[in-house]
Amino acid sequence: MITVTDSAAAKVKELLDQEGDESLALRVAVRPGGCSGFSYEMFFDGEIADEDKATDFGGVRVVVDPTSAQLLTGATLDYKDGLQQTGFSIDNPNAQRTCGCGQSFS
Repeated sequence: MITVTDSAAAKVKELLDQEGDESLALRVAVRPGGCSGFSYEMFFDGEIADEDKATDFGGVRVVVDPTSAQLLTGATLDYKDGLQQTGFSIDNPNAQRTCGCGQSFS
C-alpha cells in the first residue's frame, strides 16, 4: 500500500474540505497507459468497494484497489509547494522506468 507524507495529507485534506463531502476518500490507482506502460490516477471517490485497501493518513482516508496495491507497495505520495516544483508526486520503488513527465512508469 502507498504511504502519504504529512505535506501530501495536509494538501489532500485541504482539497477535501473544499469539496464539503465527508464521505469522500482519495483513491490512488494504477491504470494501463501512458508513455511507459502504466499511469497513476488520483481522484476523490465516494464509492469504496469491500476489497479496496483503505488507510488513514493525517485524517485523510486513502483507498487503493487490490490490483493497484500490488504496484504501489512501498510507494510514497508527496506534495511539494515551491519555486522549482509544485504538486503531487509518487516515488515508486517498483517502477523500473519512468517517463519524462513523471506520470507513467513500467
